[in-house]
Amino acid sequence: MDIPKAKKPRRKPWVLAVGGACALLAVTVGLSRLRPAAPTVERASVWLDTVKRGPMVRQVKGAGTLVPEYIRWLTADTAGRVERIHVRPGATVTADTLLMELSNPDVQLQALEAERQLASVEADLIQVRMELETQRLAQEALVASLISESADAARRAEANEALHQQTHIGDLEVRQTRDKAAELKRRLALEERKLQVVASSMKEQLAALRGQVERLEAVARFRRAQVESMKVVAGEDGVLQDLPLELGQWVTPGVLLAKVVKPERLKAELRIAETQARDIQPGLKALVDTRNGVVEGQVARVAPAASQGTVRVEVSLPAELPRGARPDLTVEGTVELERLGDVLSVGRPAGAQPGATMALFRLMPGSDEAVRVPVQLGRGSVNAVEVLQGLQEGDQVVLSDMAAWDAVERVRLR
Repeated sequence: MDIPKAKKPRRKPWVLAVGGACALLAVTVGLSRLRPAAPTVERASVWLDTVKRGPMVRQVKGAGTLVPEYIRWLTADTAGRVERIHVRPGATVTADTLLMELSNPDVQLQALEAERQLASVEADLIQVRMELETQRLAQEALVASLISESADAARRAEANEALHQQTHIGDLEVRQTRDKAAELKRRLALEERKLQVVASSMKEQLAALRGQVERLEAVARFRRAQVESMKVVAGEDGVLQDLPLELGQWVTPGVLLAKVVKPERLKAELRIAETQARDIQPGLKALVDTRNGVVEGQVARVAPAASQGTVRVEVSLPAELPRGARPDLTVEGTVELERLGDVLSVGRPAGAQPGATMALFRLMPGSDEAVRVPVQLGRGSVNAVEVLQGLQEGDQVVLSDMAAWDAVERVRLR
Protein backbone atom coordinates (compact mmCIF):
# COMPACT_ATOMS: atom_id res chain seq x y z
CA MET A 1 0.00 0.00 0.00
CA ASP A 2 1.17 3.54 -0.60
CA ILE A 3 2.64 5.39 2.37
CA PRO A 4 1.98 9.11 2.21
CA LYS A 5 5.13 11.32 2.44
CA ALA A 6 5.29 14.37 4.62
CA LYS A 7 5.44 17.60 2.64
CA LYS A 8 8.46 19.93 3.25
CA PRO A 9 7.44 23.31 4.50
CA ARG A 10 7.93 26.04 1.90
CA ARG A 11 9.93 29.20 2.80
CA LYS A 12 7.86 32.24 2.65
CA PRO A 13 8.83 34.86 0.06
CA TRP A 14 9.15 37.60 2.61
CA VAL A 15 12.03 35.78 4.31
CA LEU A 16 13.99 35.75 1.07
CA ALA A 17 13.28 39.43 0.50
CA VAL A 18 14.56 40.38 3.95
CA GLY A 19 17.73 38.33 3.46
CA GLY A 20 18.42 39.96 0.10
CA ALA A 21 17.91 43.43 1.53
CA CYS A 22 20.33 42.75 4.39
CA ALA A 23 22.95 41.44 2.01
CA LEU A 24 22.58 44.53 -0.22
CA LEU A 25 22.86 46.81 2.79
CA ALA A 26 26.01 45.10 3.98
CA VAL A 27 27.62 45.44 0.57
CA THR A 28 26.68 49.13 0.39
CA VAL A 29 28.13 49.91 3.82
CA GLY A 30 31.32 48.07 2.99
CA LEU A 31 31.75 49.93 -0.26
CA SER A 32 31.12 53.34 1.41
CA ARG A 33 33.88 52.68 3.91
CA LEU A 34 36.44 51.99 1.22
CA ARG A 35 38.85 54.97 0.57
CA PRO A 36 39.14 56.19 -3.00
CA ALA A 37 42.26 55.09 -4.78
CA ALA A 38 45.14 57.60 -4.31
CA PRO A 39 46.44 59.22 -7.52
CA THR A 40 49.87 58.05 -8.57
CA VAL A 41 52.81 60.43 -8.92
CA GLU A 42 56.17 59.58 -10.42
CA ARG A 43 58.77 59.66 -7.64
CA ALA A 44 61.41 60.91 -10.05
CA SER A 45 59.30 63.98 -10.88
CA VAL A 46 59.12 65.30 -7.31
CA TRP A 47 61.73 66.58 -4.90
CA LEU A 48 61.87 64.87 -1.54
CA ASP A 49 63.76 66.06 1.51
CA THR A 50 64.19 64.83 5.07
CA VAL A 51 63.49 66.96 8.12
CA LYS A 52 66.65 67.28 10.19
CA ARG A 53 67.63 68.88 13.46
CA GLY A 54 70.78 70.91 13.93
CA PRO A 55 72.35 74.27 13.04
CA MET A 56 70.92 76.32 10.17
CA VAL A 57 72.45 79.30 8.37
CA ARG A 58 70.02 81.95 7.16
CA GLN A 59 71.09 83.40 3.82
CA VAL A 60 69.68 85.47 0.98
CA LYS A 61 70.94 85.51 -2.60
CA GLY A 62 70.91 88.00 -5.40
CA ALA A 63 72.59 88.76 -8.70
CA GLY A 64 74.54 91.94 -9.32
CA THR A 65 77.59 93.52 -10.90
CA LEU A 66 81.04 94.70 -9.91
CA VAL A 67 81.38 98.47 -9.94
CA PRO A 68 84.36 100.71 -9.07
CA GLU A 69 84.37 102.24 -5.61
CA TYR A 70 85.69 105.50 -7.07
CA ILE A 71 84.18 106.98 -10.25
CA ARG A 72 84.97 110.46 -11.58
CA TRP A 73 82.28 111.83 -13.87
CA LEU A 74 83.48 114.55 -16.22
CA THR A 75 80.68 116.83 -17.39
CA ALA A 76 80.61 119.88 -19.64
CA ASP A 77 80.84 123.24 -17.87
CA THR A 78 79.79 125.10 -20.99
CA ALA A 79 78.37 124.41 -24.40
CA GLY A 80 80.81 123.59 -27.19
CA ARG A 81 81.67 121.47 -30.19
CA VAL A 82 84.00 118.49 -29.99
CA GLU A 83 87.09 119.45 -32.00
CA ARG A 84 89.60 116.76 -31.00
CA ILE A 85 89.52 113.45 -29.11
CA HIS A 86 92.94 112.40 -27.86
CA VAL A 87 92.14 109.27 -25.81
CA ARG A 88 89.65 106.45 -26.27
CA PRO A 89 87.95 104.26 -23.58
CA GLY A 90 90.15 101.58 -22.05
CA ALA A 91 93.29 103.72 -21.95
CA THR A 92 95.20 104.32 -18.72
CA VAL A 93 95.26 108.03 -17.88
CA THR A 94 96.83 110.32 -15.33
CA ALA A 95 95.37 113.41 -13.68
CA ASP A 96 96.71 115.79 -16.36
CA THR A 97 95.99 113.61 -19.42
CA LEU A 98 94.19 115.65 -22.10
CA LEU A 99 91.11 113.66 -23.17
CA MET A 100 89.42 115.99 -25.67
CA GLU A 101 89.11 119.61 -26.77
CA LEU A 102 85.94 121.64 -27.24
CA SER A 103 85.47 124.96 -28.98
CA ASN A 104 82.94 127.80 -28.57
CA PRO A 105 83.72 131.32 -29.88
CA ASP A 106 81.03 132.86 -27.67
CA VAL A 107 82.77 131.63 -24.53
CA GLN A 108 86.07 133.07 -25.66
CA LEU A 109 84.43 136.43 -26.46
CA GLN A 110 82.82 136.48 -23.02
CA ALA A 111 86.20 135.84 -21.44
CA LEU A 112 87.79 138.69 -23.43
CA GLU A 113 84.95 141.05 -22.46
CA ALA A 114 85.38 140.15 -18.80
CA GLU A 115 89.12 140.86 -19.06
CA ARG A 116 88.39 144.23 -20.72
CA GLN A 117 85.93 145.28 -18.01
CA LEU A 118 88.40 144.26 -15.32
CA ALA A 119 91.20 146.28 -16.91
CA SER A 120 88.89 149.31 -17.25
CA VAL A 121 87.88 149.23 -13.59
CA GLU A 122 91.47 148.74 -12.48
CA ALA A 123 92.44 151.87 -14.46
CA ASP A 124 89.56 153.75 -12.84
CA LEU A 125 90.79 152.64 -9.45
CA ILE A 126 94.28 153.98 -10.17
CA GLN A 127 92.87 157.32 -11.40
CA VAL A 128 90.52 157.74 -8.43
CA ARG A 129 93.25 156.78 -5.99
CA MET A 130 95.54 159.44 -7.52
CA GLU A 131 92.84 162.15 -7.41
CA LEU A 132 91.85 161.35 -3.84
CA GLU A 133 95.46 161.27 -2.74
CA THR A 134 95.99 164.69 -4.37
CA GLN A 135 92.98 166.08 -2.53
CA ARG A 136 94.21 164.69 0.73
CA LEU A 137 97.69 166.17 0.27
CA ALA A 138 96.21 169.57 -0.68
CA GLN A 139 94.04 169.52 2.42
CA GLU A 140 96.99 168.54 4.59
CA ALA A 141 98.99 171.44 3.09
CA LEU A 142 96.14 173.83 3.83
CA VAL A 143 95.91 172.56 7.40
CA ALA A 144 99.66 172.96 7.83
CA SER A 145 99.48 176.53 6.50
CA LEU A 146 96.62 177.37 8.83
CA ILE A 147 98.50 175.92 11.77
CA SER A 148 101.38 178.25 11.00
CA GLU A 149 99.12 181.28 10.50
CA SER A 150 97.12 180.50 13.64
CA ALA A 151 100.28 180.18 15.70
CA ASP A 152 101.63 183.48 14.28
CA ALA A 153 98.30 185.23 14.99
CA ALA A 154 98.30 183.90 18.55
CA ARG A 155 101.82 185.24 19.09
CA ARG A 156 100.88 188.65 17.66
CA ALA A 157 97.82 188.79 19.92
CA GLU A 158 99.98 188.02 22.98
CA ALA A 159 102.54 190.66 21.94
CA ASN A 160 99.83 193.26 21.39
CA GLU A 161 98.34 192.41 24.78
CA ALA A 162 101.73 193.13 26.35
CA LEU A 163 102.14 196.38 24.41
CA HIS A 164 98.62 197.43 25.28
CA GLN A 165 99.38 196.98 28.95
CA GLN A 166 102.33 199.35 28.43
CA THR A 167 100.01 201.74 26.55
CA HIS A 168 102.09 201.54 23.41
CA ILE A 169 99.09 200.59 21.22
CA GLY A 170 95.44 201.21 21.42
CA ASP A 171 92.46 198.94 22.18
CA LEU A 172 91.38 198.65 18.53
CA GLU A 173 94.59 197.04 17.39
CA VAL A 174 94.53 194.62 20.31
CA ARG A 175 90.99 193.51 19.52
CA GLN A 176 91.84 193.10 15.83
CA THR A 177 94.80 190.84 16.51
CA ARG A 178 92.78 188.91 19.09
CA ASP A 179 89.88 188.37 16.61
CA LYS A 180 92.33 187.38 13.86
CA ALA A 181 93.86 184.73 16.05
CA ALA A 182 90.41 183.35 17.01
CA GLU A 183 89.34 183.27 13.36
CA LEU A 184 92.41 181.36 12.27
CA LYS A 185 91.91 178.92 15.15
CA ARG A 186 88.32 178.24 14.04
CA ARG A 187 89.39 177.86 10.39
CA LEU A 188 92.09 175.44 11.48
CA ALA A 189 89.57 173.33 13.37
CA LEU A 190 87.23 173.28 10.35
CA GLU A 191 89.99 172.37 7.93
CA GLU A 192 91.19 169.58 10.22
CA ARG A 193 87.67 168.18 10.29
CA LYS A 194 87.56 168.52 6.51
CA LEU A 195 90.83 166.59 6.31
CA GLN A 196 89.27 163.78 8.36
CA VAL A 197 86.24 163.73 6.05
CA VAL A 198 88.47 163.61 2.99
CA ALA A 199 90.51 160.73 4.45
CA SER A 200 87.35 158.76 5.42
CA SER A 201 85.72 159.39 2.04
CA MET A 202 88.90 158.32 0.31
CA LYS A 203 88.88 154.97 2.15
CA GLU A 204 85.20 154.37 1.33
CA GLN A 205 85.57 155.24 -2.35
CA LEU A 206 88.67 153.09 -2.71
CA ALA A 207 86.97 150.20 -0.85
CA ALA A 208 83.96 150.40 -3.21
CA LEU A 209 86.21 150.39 -6.25
CA ARG A 210 88.29 147.53 -4.87
CA GLY A 211 85.07 145.56 -4.30
CA GLN A 212 84.07 146.16 -7.89
CA VAL A 213 87.52 145.07 -9.02
CA GLU A 214 87.25 141.88 -6.95
CA ARG A 215 83.85 141.07 -8.43
CA LEU A 216 85.12 141.59 -11.96
CA GLU A 217 88.20 139.50 -11.12
CA ALA A 218 85.87 136.68 -10.02
CA VAL A 219 83.91 137.02 -13.27
CA ALA A 220 87.13 137.01 -15.27
CA ARG A 221 88.38 133.93 -13.40
CA PHE A 222 85.08 132.18 -14.08
CA ARG A 223 85.28 133.04 -17.78
CA ARG A 224 88.88 131.89 -17.95
CA ALA A 225 87.89 128.66 -16.20
CA GLN A 226 85.17 128.15 -18.81
CA VAL A 227 87.71 128.55 -21.58
CA GLU A 228 90.12 126.21 -19.82
CA SER A 229 87.35 123.65 -19.20
CA MET A 230 87.01 123.18 -22.94
CA LYS A 231 90.31 121.31 -22.69
CA VAL A 232 89.00 118.27 -20.84
CA VAL A 233 91.58 116.52 -18.64
CA ALA A 234 91.15 113.30 -16.65
CA GLY A 235 91.59 114.91 -13.23
CA GLU A 236 92.49 111.55 -11.60
CA ASP A 237 94.79 108.63 -12.25
CA GLY A 238 92.87 105.61 -13.50
CA VAL A 239 91.29 104.10 -16.59
CA LEU A 240 89.04 105.91 -19.04
CA GLN A 241 85.90 103.76 -18.95
CA ASP A 242 83.50 105.77 -21.08
CA LEU A 243 83.67 108.61 -23.64
CA PRO A 244 80.31 108.73 -25.47
CA LEU A 245 81.13 111.54 -27.93
CA GLU A 246 82.28 111.87 -31.51
CA LEU A 247 84.06 114.61 -33.47
CA GLY A 248 81.83 117.53 -34.37
CA GLN A 249 79.18 116.68 -31.77
CA TRP A 250 77.65 119.65 -29.95
CA VAL A 251 77.38 119.33 -26.18
CA THR A 252 75.41 121.39 -23.67
CA PRO A 253 76.31 122.22 -20.06
CA GLY A 254 75.95 119.20 -17.78
CA VAL A 255 76.32 116.57 -20.52
CA LEU A 256 78.54 113.59 -19.64
CA LEU A 257 81.88 113.90 -21.41
CA ALA A 258 83.83 110.99 -19.92
CA LYS A 259 84.06 108.63 -16.96
CA VAL A 260 87.35 107.77 -15.24
CA VAL A 261 87.49 104.87 -12.78
CA LYS A 262 90.04 103.19 -10.57
CA PRO A 263 89.67 99.49 -11.49
CA GLU A 264 91.87 98.25 -8.66
CA ARG A 265 89.15 99.02 -6.10
CA LEU A 266 85.85 97.31 -6.86
CA LYS A 267 82.66 96.66 -4.93
CA ALA A 268 79.64 94.48 -5.63
CA GLU A 269 76.16 95.90 -6.09
CA LEU A 270 73.63 93.12 -5.47
CA ARG A 271 69.90 93.21 -6.20
CA ILE A 272 68.03 91.33 -3.47
CA ALA A 273 64.29 90.64 -3.65
CA GLU A 274 62.44 93.14 -1.47
CA THR A 275 60.70 90.30 0.41
CA GLN A 276 64.08 88.90 1.50
CA ALA A 277 65.99 92.11 2.17
CA ARG A 278 64.22 93.22 5.36
CA ASP A 279 66.83 91.64 7.67
CA ILE A 280 69.95 92.82 5.80
CA GLN A 281 72.06 95.27 7.81
CA PRO A 282 75.47 96.88 7.18
CA GLY A 283 78.32 94.80 8.56
CA LEU A 284 76.91 91.36 7.67
CA LYS A 285 79.17 88.82 6.00
CA ALA A 286 78.68 88.28 2.27
CA LEU A 287 80.14 85.87 -0.29
CA VAL A 288 80.46 87.08 -3.90
CA ASP A 289 80.93 84.60 -6.74
CA THR A 290 82.92 86.26 -9.56
CA ARG A 291 82.74 83.11 -11.76
CA ASN A 292 86.50 82.82 -11.27
CA GLY A 293 86.39 82.43 -7.52
CA VAL A 294 84.39 83.27 -4.41
CA VAL A 295 85.38 86.40 -2.47
CA GLU A 296 84.35 87.18 1.09
CA GLY A 297 83.12 90.72 1.66
CA GLN A 298 80.98 92.79 3.99
CA VAL A 299 77.70 94.62 3.51
CA ALA A 300 78.58 98.32 3.34
CA ARG A 301 75.24 99.95 2.50
CA VAL A 302 71.61 99.03 1.95
CA ALA A 303 69.48 101.24 -0.29
CA PRO A 304 66.71 102.99 1.68
CA ALA A 305 64.07 102.27 -0.99
CA ALA A 306 63.18 99.38 -3.27
CA SER A 307 63.23 99.67 -7.05
CA GLN A 308 61.38 97.31 -9.40
CA GLY A 309 60.90 94.72 -6.67
CA THR A 310 64.51 94.60 -5.52
CA VAL A 311 66.72 96.36 -2.98
CA ARG A 312 70.27 97.38 -3.90
CA VAL A 313 72.91 96.13 -1.47
CA GLU A 314 76.53 97.31 -1.71
CA VAL A 315 79.22 94.85 -0.61
CA SER A 316 82.78 96.03 -0.01
CA LEU A 317 85.43 93.64 -1.31
CA PRO A 318 89.12 93.13 -0.48
CA ALA A 319 91.80 94.78 -2.59
CA GLU A 320 92.95 91.49 -4.13
CA LEU A 321 90.31 89.91 -6.36
CA PRO A 322 90.42 86.84 -8.63
CA ARG A 323 91.80 87.32 -12.11
CA GLY A 324 89.19 88.48 -14.56
CA ALA A 325 87.38 90.68 -12.05
CA ARG A 326 86.57 93.95 -13.78
CA PRO A 327 83.89 96.66 -13.73
CA ASP A 328 80.39 95.65 -14.90
CA LEU A 329 81.17 91.94 -14.43
CA THR A 330 78.03 89.95 -13.55
CA VAL A 331 78.32 88.27 -10.14
CA GLU A 332 76.13 86.42 -7.65
CA GLY A 333 76.20 87.25 -3.97
CA THR A 334 75.03 85.50 -0.81
CA VAL A 335 74.47 87.51 2.37
CA GLU A 336 74.61 85.60 5.67
CA LEU A 337 71.87 86.91 7.97
CA GLU A 338 72.35 84.76 11.09
CA ARG A 339 73.30 81.29 12.35
CA LEU A 340 70.60 79.35 14.20
CA GLY A 341 71.46 76.66 16.74
CA ASP A 342 69.42 73.50 17.37
CA VAL A 343 66.34 73.86 15.11
CA LEU A 344 64.21 71.64 12.89
CA SER A 345 64.71 72.50 9.24
CA VAL A 346 63.91 71.19 5.81
CA GLY A 347 64.57 72.23 2.25
CA ARG A 348 62.56 75.26 1.16
CA PRO A 349 59.28 74.10 -0.40
CA ALA A 350 57.98 75.69 -3.57
CA GLY A 351 56.05 78.86 -2.74
CA ALA A 352 57.02 78.80 0.95
CA GLN A 353 56.96 82.08 2.89
CA PRO A 354 58.72 82.41 6.26
CA GLY A 355 56.28 82.52 9.17
CA ALA A 356 53.39 81.06 7.13
CA THR A 357 51.46 77.79 7.41
CA MET A 358 51.27 75.58 4.33
CA ALA A 359 50.20 72.03 3.46
CA LEU A 360 52.92 69.53 2.54
CA PHE A 361 52.74 65.87 1.53
CA ARG A 362 54.53 63.74 4.14
CA LEU A 363 55.68 60.26 3.13
CA MET A 364 54.29 57.58 5.46
CA PRO A 365 57.01 55.42 7.05
CA GLY A 366 57.45 52.08 5.23
CA SER A 367 54.94 53.03 2.56
CA ASP A 368 54.86 54.69 -0.82
CA GLU A 369 51.89 56.81 0.18
CA ALA A 370 52.18 60.54 1.05
CA VAL A 371 49.56 62.30 3.17
CA ARG A 372 48.84 66.04 3.21
CA VAL A 373 49.67 67.65 6.59
CA PRO A 374 49.64 71.31 7.72
CA VAL A 375 53.13 72.62 8.55
CA GLN A 376 53.95 75.87 10.33
CA LEU A 377 57.15 77.44 9.00
CA GLY A 378 59.52 79.79 10.83
CA ARG A 379 62.53 81.72 9.64
CA GLY A 380 63.65 81.09 6.09
CA SER A 381 66.89 80.94 4.14
CA VAL A 382 67.84 80.54 0.49
CA ASN A 383 67.48 76.75 0.33
CA ALA A 384 66.04 75.88 3.75
CA VAL A 385 63.30 76.91 6.14
CA GLU A 386 62.73 76.40 9.86
CA VAL A 387 59.91 74.01 10.88
CA LEU A 388 57.91 75.05 13.96
CA GLN A 389 55.01 72.54 13.94
CA GLY A 390 53.61 69.70 11.85
CA LEU A 391 56.75 67.66 11.18
CA GLN A 392 59.28 65.69 13.19
CA GLU A 393 62.93 64.84 12.71
CA GLY A 394 63.35 62.16 10.06
CA ASP A 395 60.06 62.87 8.23
CA GLN A 396 60.26 62.90 4.45
CA VAL A 397 58.20 65.56 2.68
CA VAL A 398 57.57 66.55 -0.91
CA LEU A 399 59.02 70.01 -1.63
CA SER A 400 57.92 70.25 -5.26
CA ASP A 401 54.90 72.23 -6.38
CA MET A 402 51.88 69.97 -5.79
CA ALA A 403 49.20 72.42 -6.89
CA ALA A 404 47.87 69.82 -9.39
CA TRP A 405 46.83 67.63 -6.44
CA ASP A 406 45.20 70.26 -4.23
CA ALA A 407 41.89 68.34 -4.34
CA VAL A 408 43.30 65.11 -2.79
CA GLU A 409 44.61 64.39 0.67
CA ARG A 410 47.06 61.64 -0.29
CA VAL A 411 49.11 60.54 -3.27
CA ARG A 412 51.07 57.43 -4.12
CA LEU A 413 54.70 57.68 -5.22
CA ARG A 414 56.03 55.01 -7.51
